[in-house]
Amino acid sequence: MQFFPHRSARAAACAILFLTGLVLLPLPGVPAEGDSLSGAAPPPGRPPRVLWVPFQGVIGTVASSFLVDAIDEAEKRSADAVVIELDTPGGLDTAMRDIVKRILSSEVPVIVYVSPSGSRAASAGAFIAMAAHAVAMAPGTNIGAAHPVNIGGAQMDSTLSDKATNDAVAYLRSIAEEKGRDPEWAERAVRASESTPASEAVAIGIADCVAASRAELFEKLDGMEVRDSEGETHVLSLRDADVEEFSMSRRYRFLAFLNDPTVAYILLLLGFYGLFFEISSPGTIFPGVVGAICLVLALFALKSFTINYTGLLLMILGVGFFVAELFTPSFGVLTAGGVAALVLGSVLLFRSPVPFLRVSLAVVLPAVAVTVAFFVFALAMAFRTRRKKPTTGRRGLVGETGVARTEIAPKGTAFVAGAHWSAVSDQPIAAGMLIVVEKVDGLVLRVRPADWERKDG
Repeated sequence: MQFFPHRSARAAACAILFLTGLVLLPLPGVPAEGDSLSGAAPPPGRPPRVLWVPFQGVIGTVASSFLVDAIDEAEKRSADAVVIELDTPGGLDTAMRDIVKRILSSEVPVIVYVSPSGSRAASAGAFIAMAAHAVAMAPGTNIGAAHPVNIGGAQMDSTLSDKATNDAVAYLRSIAEEKGRDPEWAERAVRASESTPASEAVAIGIADCVAASRAELFEKLDGMEVRDSEGETHVLSLRDADVEEFSMSRRYRFLAFLNDPTVAYILLLLGFYGLFFEISSPGTIFPGVVGAICLVLALFALKSFTINYTGLLLMILGVGFFVAELFTPSFGVLTAGGVAALVLGSVLLFRSPVPFLRVSLAVVLPAVAVTVAFFVFALAMAFRTRRKKPTTGRRGLVGETGVARTEIAPKGTAFVAGAHWSAVSDQPIAAGMLIVVEKVDGLVLRVRPADWERKDG
């Protein structure tokens, strides 16, 4: 079925405007970038104000921008403290370092609270927690396991591995010493991937307290002395504090949604679908527009990961084989090649030793199966269309039945497909007899008598 181009264009434009509004409009009650958390500055004698910043997920470019913005906002509003409620399996080294540098230079005390119960501050999260002015953990949480890994999946040689490990050890030790925490534990967390539960972390001085709730957190940290970036000592004032939430805006939530290898992979496939539809049915417009948007979003998402370009090229090659099958039937050879290239490319696209930076086979296999089924169905419909008898044009007249309007011996006229034609026949045909078209020579039909009797009337 063909889409009407003008309707498709309007639908595509509406879809783009809707997505743009979805990304840019802030959520109710959540400040957009650059907006103040409240109106005028608070009057003297106001209660302490705490900026509460929940974050759960992978430490990547989106997390870095969001947490840095949160600290900037806290300084602009002269908050008494920032609490980052953290739950992360780790993430990118560059993003982690941006967050750590901003915490270390913060004029407002930053508290990292590993919460809720069952959460963790692993890998990059351990660096962020160690850089904070105070660290609190909910019961049933843990911190550590900070050994560096090559997120690209390739095996590092011993020299590169030693360099990465020594660099991470020196970085975390320096942070621990700066904040008065145990540097030996910091080294073990990197070299031996040591992970420590909440109660033990407090006992060895890695965390400052265990708190099961926000109220308990403020009660235990109230009055604690911390040092700012200039070495000056400040006393945390948290009792009866006014808490202001700084949650992700709709824009950040959308970017965080994209910052996932599974989402990037699915967007890549949807982009291929759209372009395939547009190539197979030129002028449809809507599938091409949607496919192009999905591909651009996929490329944006992929830049946050170290991907295997061999896998990406194999996926593109697989789709190319499917498209080629439409125009050059190979009796299934190109289709089989496309299936093989797509499967291999999907498996190779993300290769990482950490689960949260790769696509699970539980996603890859169904996605590939659906993709293959989709292309096989499209190709089958194309072959079916090719095999159908033409219904228009000169070829469509062959086999049509008509009536001899005059005697055809060997020339005469016939009425076929609603029009009068000049006709020739190797056999004499009387006027009024049914005829069958055998061939079309220009504007002359070559006919033969039908197998049934003269038509009455």
